[in-house]
Amino acid sequence: MRLLIALLLTVPAFGQPLTRANVANILGFEDSVNGRLSPFWNSGSNPEITADSEVVHSGNYSARISRTAPDNFTTISAAIPYTFRAQTIQLRAFLKLEDVSGNVAIWLRQDGPGGGNLAFATLQTQNVRGTADWREYSIQIPAQPSGSQIVFGFFVNGSGRGWVDSMQLLADGKPVAEAPEAPLSILVTDRQFDNGSGTNVTALNDTQVTNLARLGMVWGFLKYHHPTVTRGLRHWDYELFRVLPSVLAASDAEAANQAIHAWVLRLGTPPPCDPCVGPRPTGVSLSPDLDWVRDSSFLGPELSETLQTIHVRRPIPPQFYVNARTGVGNPSFDNELSYANLRHPDSGYQLLALFRFWNMMQYFNPNRDIMGDDPSRAATYWPGVLVDSIRRFALAPDRLAYQRALLRLIAAVNDTHANLYTGNAALPPMGACALPIDGRFLDGQFVVYRLTARDPANNLLQLGDVLTHLGGAPLADLVAEWSPYYPASNEPTRLREIARTATRGDCGPVPVTVQRGSDIRQLTLNRLPVAAIDFSRSSVHDLPGPAFQKLADDIAYLKLSGARIADAASYVRQAEGTRGLILDIRNYPLEFVVFALGQLLVPERTPIANFTFADFANPGSFYCCGTPFLQPQTPRYTGKIVILIDEVSQSQAEYTTMAFRNAPGAIVIGSTTAGADGDVSSINLPGGQTTGISGIGVFYPDGRPTQRIGILPDIEVLPTIAGIRAGRDELIEAAIRVIRQP
Repeated sequence: MRLLIALLLTVPAFGQPLTRANVANILGFEDSVNGRLSPFWNSGSNPEITADSEVVHSGNYSARISRTAPDNFTTISAAIPYTFRAQTIQLRAFLKLEDVSGNVAIWLRQDGPGGGNLAFATLQTQNVRGTADWREYSIQIPAQPSGSQIVFGFFVNGSGRGWVDSMQLLADGKPVAEAPEAPLSILVTDRQFDNGSGTNVTALNDTQVTNLARLGMVWGFLKYHHPTVTRGLRHWDYELFRVLPSVLAASDAEAANQAIHAWVLRLGTPPPCDPCVGPRPTGVSLSPDLDWVRDSSFLGPELSETLQTIHVRRPIPPQFYVNARTGVGNPSFDNELSYANLRHPDSGYQLLALFRFWNMMQYFNPNRDIMGDDPSRAATYWPGVLVDSIRRFALAPDRLAYQRALLRLIAAVNDTHANLYTGNAALPPMGACALPIDGRFLDGQFVVYRLTARDPANNLLQLGDVLTHLGGAPLADLVAEWSPYYPASNEPTRLREIARTATRGDCGPVPVTVQRGSDIRQLTLNRLPVAAIDFSRSSVHDLPGPAFQKLADDIAYLKLSGARIADAASYVRQAEGTRGLILDIRNYPLEFVVFALGQLLVPERTPIANFTFADFANPGSFYCCGTPFLQPQTPRYTGKIVILIDEVSQSQAEYTTMAFRNAPGAIVIGSTTAGADGDVSSINLPGGQTTGISGIGVFYPDGRPTQRIGILPDIEVLPTIAGIRAGRDELIEAAIRVIRQP
């Protein structure tokens, strides 16, 4: 399913573009001729796609897709320029299907002017399949002001036949033809640098690096403070490209400051404000880091004074490039273009990626103060990362080097949510094959935890084997080499991520040194194609089998990787009469059961956590608090509660643990979790790259932090090599001992 969604995100709309005047007729397929859809639909000469005049919902024609292949899919698509104003875009259609083995769906997407997707929705998750008569379905997306076009379509996945008819495209509930006209966004009308930044460098001296760092900081400050930019009146990415040449040409800091100041003045001085935005009066948990703006020795007196004036006269939200996500409150980085067709090398665009991400962290990372490891250097840590990164970005000669630069930058945030989702192939070690094992780092050793596929050469491995050398190199040295590219909140989680890719490389035989007890063995193992290896349980350490189990008459067990909200009360009823319930969260919960199950574990109203949120009127400031509660409900489980966690427990799993450990006498057993909680804010970066951060600060009700630290167990228990060899689950054993203690 994820692969199909990914493909739909890249489906082009090569048909003639629709207009708001003709869209209604085209969506009804009434312009079809001789069994062919109109040229407004991207269907080409595919014989699987037909204009059907016999099976229709209304009018004279419907669109039909007929498939015989059990795999892959066929789609039709169309596009309309986004030249109107709306909060939401909705696609409605009647569907009919016959013997569909996969599923049928309508889909809807908004694209930005630089490529990439601003919003996407599909009916696919409803798994409409089999045979069914005409029925109306709908999907919708939030409209982004910077969007350049709306793309939509219908597909059949697998074999069978599907029909679509009577489609409607609605803006805020009305036909798009009735939507008010909107002026085109500056991101659409300013096209000067669509084909490249025009700036490419092959070497940088120390003065240029320092000047570029200063420019990056000023550029980001203006992005979130100057009213001309926050109102969306400048293509701020392209403004960077306009000033870059003069800063690169500056012979010293003074010349660079003068060039930057002249550029800032072209934005205009904001008028006096009445009333002005002031600091949030109460509940501030993290204040902006703006001492550098007042540092005239760093910026020069004129530039410093101008920036201070801009700060005093900053506008109230909303902002053009960032806002609070509806219903959650974490940053939503609206109108950030992804420039998916970027050609490397391009120093300007590559520096744009650095400056964009660096400033997002500077102003909207709720955990900015703990990104580094030394609290005494917190004020200099992130500026130092900017300086250290400039050469890697500006001089990256190709896509791989650029992705590696991004990985190092993102890893410096120390947030497991902040990974490069589009750059896994760039993680070292590289290769299309891997050993068929699940490995775990235990006490600094890489241990075979599971065998995931059988191959004659790999039958030599046993559970509990320790891999000390791979391809002739000490594994410890390889891990040290790879670590800077692996984003993670803490070291156990970084090693978790490295363990998942450590054996990748060229397909075929590879020499491996294995320690088995006191024996050292030299083996030749066989790397297999990753697609041939069953990694389905690589991210869980819970028990196989159903979600709820009775491990003994007095021991109930529930793993959250299979637990459902609708069954919460049933689990508790099945556990009645047992001495204890083991809640296994060594996984990612299947559903958000925090309240449905948590309210059945507590006897009174119980706070779960405190949250901190970005103050969009004061970029860089975060305020407290939002405090959710568990409200007790029946049936209530009154036996002992033992919660199991380890390094795979992340995000929702950590939040769930925070909630459940409020049960009377609850004991948490295991090891430190991933240390990444708070709803994820996604980030687009040039070159079609995507990352994210933990967008909300998450703390215990008493103010204790969770980010980077993770959830600390009450009783630390780690698997042992002897236990792995014997096939034992030592955390389950520890939980049973705790439950059976008098």
